[in-house]
Order: sequence, then structure tokens, then C-alpha cells
Amino acid sequence: MKMFLKVNGLEFSYGEVKVLHGLDLSVPTGSISCVMGRNGVGKTTLLRNVVGLEKSSAGEVFMGGENLTYSDASIRALRGIGYVPQGRQIFPLLSVEENLSVALEAVKGGGRKIPDSVYETFPVLFKMRKRKGGDLSGGQQQQLAIGRALVTQPKLLVLDEPTEGIQPNVISQIGEIIRMLSEDEGMTILLVEQYADFVRQFAHSFHVMNRGKFVAQGEAVQLDEDMVRKHLSI
Repeated sequence: MKMFLKVNGLEFSYGEVKVLHGLDLSVPTGSISCVMGRNGVGKTTLLRNVVGLEKSSAGEVFMGGENLTYSDASIRALRGIGYVPQGRQIFPLLSVEENLSVALEAVKGGGRKIPDSVYETFPVLFKMRKRKGGDLSGGQQQQLAIGRALVTQPKLLVLDEPTEGIQPNVISQIGEIIRMLSEDEGMTILLVEQYADFVRQFAHSFHVMNRGKFVAQGEAVQLDEDMVRKHLSI
């Protein structure tokens, strides 16, 4: 199986505090892989290192065979990484359309038009395109955040807790969209997710983190209740 994303021996420290300890991660092309773990174990830090918002102290990041270790976030975006941060981070005073247009800056060749596929994937965004982002519900804002990442037509989509604070029916919608992007578009997807049921239903593989290390991993169907109790329950 061809690996699209490979992380080798990744380490990262905040000052004197070491947060990531030699992480190895491989995500096959067109698959969905979830990083799980309790709060504060380094999940978001891992994603920020993958997308280039943090500079690792050791290790390498490859995407599609290209070494991106020394490339900053803007270069990685141009190479095909789309990022949906935790908390969505949309612009509340800008319209939906303006929020989406912001991402055009990261389009290779300077595209000036929001792809029709974004509105086809999220019809509600087209319907509400003139509304301010801050007027949308939490679930709609999450769809806007994902839609903004899709404007760049990424090869690798990285999402940090896309189901956080969202009603169950929208969680299912987001899961189905992630699955569609994987199966129909061949997009490789890496996400942080807390809900074991979501991982079992939509992911292909999982990696459980604790104290900056992977302590369990496997195919999503192998994520059993004993593992959840041991590594994920509060």
C-alpha cells in the first residue's frame, strides 16, 4: 500500500519541555487516519508540525514522496496540505463567501474563483454565502472551516477535532463528507478525533497518543472498548 504521508522520528519541544517523542506515522494514499488521546497529550502539536505551523526539533515529514521537513506552512499549503484548526477560526465579520475567498491566497497559480465543488459538497454554504460567518450555527461554521480548506483542493486534509461541540446529525454529515473525499476524490485525511464511534464508522486506521508518544495503533475495526477505557476514558 502506497503511503502518502510519512512522519519519521518527529520530535518537538516548547522551550525545555519535550512534547513529541520520536513519532512515526504513515497514512496510505486516499485513507482516513485518526489521532486519538486525552487532552494535553500532544495531538494538536503533532498536526501543527505536519502542516508546518511549528518547527520540529528532529525528524522528517514527507508528502507524496517529497520531503517537506524544512518547508514552512505556506509552502506546504501550496504543495497540497489543507488545514482545519481546532475551534474553526473562521472570520465572524466576513461573509461566508469572503471566508472562502481568503483561502484562494494559498492556491497554486493564484486562482481567483471558489471551486464549484466546495458549494456542491456544502450546499448550505452557497445558500448562506452572503451571511456573516458569525451568524452561522456551530455546525455550519465547521462546514465553512472545512469548505475553506477545500478551496485549495488539497491532496492531504488535516482536521483538528472537526466534531467538537457539534450536534449529532451534523457530526454524521461531516463524517460522510470526509468519507466521500477519501473514496471519491482520493484525498488523504489525517484528523484528531475523540469519539471512538466516529473513528470506527469513518476511519481506516487510528493512532492513540499519550505523553507525546503513540501507545496503540491499528485498523479502526480493532479499536475495542478495553483500549478506549485504558487510553481514552477520563
